[in-house]
Amino acid sequence: MSFEDELAEALRRTGEGFAADPGALAEAGRARGRRLVARRRAAVAGGSVAALVLIATAAYSGGLFGDLYAEGAVRVAAPAPAPPSNGRRTGTGAVTADQMIAKMQALLPGGRITAPTARGTEDELGPRVGVVFDDGKGPAAVSLGLQRVDPFGSGARAQTECEDKNLHSYDDCRVEQLPDGSRLLLHQGYEYPDRREDTKVWRAVLVTVKGFLVDASEWNAAADKGAPVSRTDPPLTIEQLKGLVTSDTWHAALNDLPAAEPEPAPRPESIALRDRKAVDALDQLMRRLGITVPIVSRGGQGGYGYVVLDDGKGRSLVQINVQSAASPLGFARNPAVTTEPDGTEVKETAGPGEKNEGVTQWKVDTLRGDGLRVLITAFNTADQNGPATRPAPALTMKQLRQLALAPEWKLTTPTPAPTD
Repeated sequence: MSFEDELAEALRRTGEGFAADPGALAEAGRARGRRLVARRRAAVAGGSVAALVLIATAAYSGGLFGDLYAEGAVRVAAPAPAPPSNGRRTGTGAVTADQMIAKMQALLPGGRITAPTARGTEDELGPRVGVVFDDGKGPAAVSLGLQRVDPFGSGARAQTECEDKNLHSYDDCRVEQLPDGSRLLLHQGYEYPDRREDTKVWRAVLVTVKGFLVDASEWNAAADKGAPVSRTDPPLTIEQLKGLVTSDTWHAALNDLPAAEPEPAPRPESIALRDRKAVDALDQLMRRLGITVPIVSRGGQGGYGYVVLDDGKGRSLVQINVQSAASPLGFARNPAVTTEPDGTEVKETAGPGEKNEGVTQWKVDTLRGDGLRVLITAFNTADQNGPATRPAPALTMKQLRQLALAPEWKLTTPTPAPTD
């Protein structure tokens, strides 16, 4: 399981302990979960979570991740954070909870609305509104939240990017660039990625050049979790959902919120990951080690990457995570850990996958003395949320170990850039 999936799984287990409805508690949990996932994605995209530079030895003249000190790479300074508007951390309350409900009612098509809940702009959790909407075809939860973000930051970008369909099951996803420069995500997926229930969730997320973020979701049930499916699809078409988030009805509330602080510029160490990703390094290492199993698809961001292999016996997913460990991660306290001559700790595990019966995962997790962690995981399926496609992963445990322990992975401390 990837680091991102581990986070999502923890959030899922926590959320399933509640009977969620469109109320404030459920929405607060969802909002926090989305923010955490967005931060994780943004960190992976920018490489800041790793705070590392991965470079090659002489085997690769250009290095696995390119030149750290490429022109312009180290002279980027982080802008000074701007204080919230007027020193405020919340809005003034110019738009109340009742007004949020009225705005939602005015934008929804004809139907019956029940169980409305909302927060106004003065709330520390930010303005939101949730209702149960029934157009005569079955009750459905509809929820919308507002916040201010840095429109040019990695967090905003992560909110408006489609997930990798090799790793997350959904029916459709697209990103639109609107004429005014706003980015719009339109996503049609499922509340449970493994499809153990048929609860659908359709979502629209708008990020404008002013930093307005409008995030709306709808379900084909009266609640996101704990309620039976009441209809085939959520009530609003994807175009109606788009109209809901792009309406200027929400501008009064958004303008009442303090502007977001600009995100700091990427650390010089992470800029090298912008053009060269862990998946590129994995591809290169496989070829150097003589692993010739064909790659049929690949992807990832920054320190996370994956390839899907197919040797003619079924597809197999191989994931890589590379990060600078903040702690020893408990390796030394685990009796299954072995130590290499250079002090690198290695933990090998082989067992069932965590999402579907019949899925097997083989894992080699390594921690080096300088704090660099390299984790390689292989599955006997091309999709962790899908069924097994072969008896065992396409790569052997020995090959996974070679990839994780390759000498090309190094954590270095960059030399300070010269000043003018």
